[in-house]
Amino acid sequence: MTQLSAEEYVESLLTRDEQLEQVKEGIRSRSMPEISIAPGYGKLLTLLVKMTGAQRILEIGALGGYSGICLTRGLGDQGKLISLELKQEYADVAQQHLNEAGLGDKVEYRVGEALHHLQQLADEGQKFDVFFIDADKGNYPNYLEWAIKLANAGAIIMGDNALMHGRAMDPEQNGNAVTKMRQFNQSMASDPRLEGVVLPAYDGLAIARVR
Repeated sequence: MTQLSAEEYVESLLTRDEQLEQVKEGIRSRSMPEISIAPGYGKLLTLLVKMTGAQRILEIGALGGYSGICLTRGLGDQGKLISLELKQEYADVAQQHLNEAGLGDKVEYRVGEALHHLQQLADEGQKFDVFFIDADKGNYPNYLEWAIKLANAGAIIMGDNALMHGRAMDPEQNGNAVTKMRQFNQSMASDPRLEGVVLPAYDGLAIARVR
């Protein structure tokens, strides 16, 4: 019998989540990229939102709404998620999935370039308690700077795919996205404005608290 990997083992401990499985099927049926976060990762997002008592969440990169559901599940009655998504068709699918999960009234999708919307959020004076970054890797350092600007004291910032399937650790890889991700990881771990760490799970999960 083949031994499970560490990630396979911990994932096997979780109960199947039918709502999230339906989201994955919805993504698959529309030929969207099947790159949603793993169930255990999603549960961690829900737990972190609950544990911090967050009421305002900003997500950068919606895809089909899988992570959006996980984040929103942790919110209280008055909580809200704002999700930035480049493509209208992805935002529409994500909204449908949040609606089906009974969470549609807690989310607002803003479609287009994330950097434009981040400036707009700053102009509106909006602040957030939790940030989840899972979008174009070459802009991760920019997204981090905006997250710090838009953060309430003690806010949590999370970045997905910090290891880029090993590319971030490979000295032979020096493309723009890899270089920017290394910059992001270094900032998450050592920027004096943050208390953070990069964990080698789920293709790298970077988590930091804004001081």
